[in-house]
Amino acid sequence: MAKDYYAVLGLGKTASTEEIKKTYRKMALKYHPDKNPGDKKAEETFKEITEAYAVLSDPEKKRQYDQFGDTGFHQRYSQEDIFRGFDVGDIFREFGFGTDDIFGSLFGGGGGGRGRSAFYGGGRPQSIKGQDYVMRLSIPFRTAVQGGEQRVDYRRDGRVEQLQVRIPAGVEPGQKLRVSGKGAPSPSGGPAGDLFLELQIHTDPVFSREDRDLLVKVQVPFSGICLGTSVEVPTLESPKRVKVPAGMAGGGKIRLKGFGVPGRGSQPAGDLYAIIEVAVPKKLTSEQKRLLKELQEAGL
Repeated sequence: MAKDYYAVLGLGKTASTEEIKKTYRKMALKYHPDKNPGDKKAEETFKEITEAYAVLSDPEKKRQYDQFGDTGFHQRYSQEDIFRGFDVGDIFREFGFGTDDIFGSLFGGGGGGRGRSAFYGGGRPQSIKGQDYVMRLSIPFRTAVQGGEQRVDYRRDGRVEQLQVRIPAGVEPGQKLRVSGKGAPSPSGGPAGDLFLELQIHTDPVFSREDRDLLVKVQVPFSGICLGTSVEVPTLESPKRVKVPAGMAGGGKIRLKGFGVPGRGSQPAGDLYAIIEVAVPKKLTSEQKRLLKELQEAGL
């Protein structure tokens, strides 16, 4: 389920670093498990505000969250990634609370390398989530751009399993996709871990990519460069004929708006840029040579 970390802390997106820290301190004091033994609702609230603070207090994680939103952020960051390097020990010690193992117990070991023992609330241990798996997945260029289905074969609990994974349109190299519940089983009867797929993207013989824009090279005859012409430009769907203005230099670009990486959510579609190259023939007919000599004598 999508989360709004700002809403979890009751803040707006323009909140300063100091406001975020001050708000978290106040809420952590109220909902900390040591102050609410056996209160599952308080425990869940504490987990939510701590996860929100772990993201919003880290400049890089906050930047990624603000840029990609909740869904895009969690495709890039596992829970382990979120809590890596995170430490609020000083804040808790001010309150007189202990910090040993609290993140390992509440978040299944996501607290930056802390232990995974169970958190005791009301005398009963909480189940521990199973270990997450991470594997690399290579996908075709066009699947990365347009989205689609991809089969995944991986070994889990001693057996080879197969999954059909949905690839969202516009994914990038190194991005991680999370498949819930497909990690290791819990050692104590709790939920299984998750599978994280780190994406590698094949090159394409026709297109290259810059962020959400696509690039394609198009060759134009010398006469077309001088006089102007029209050419067919490959797109992800079907070729589009575009005009090449007279005198356009080699390396110039013609923009096809909206023909790049498809839009998703609030993100608009990218553009396609046809990069113009002058087509130089390897062989010339006698007539072509004669005409070129005349052009040369004319100063062209």
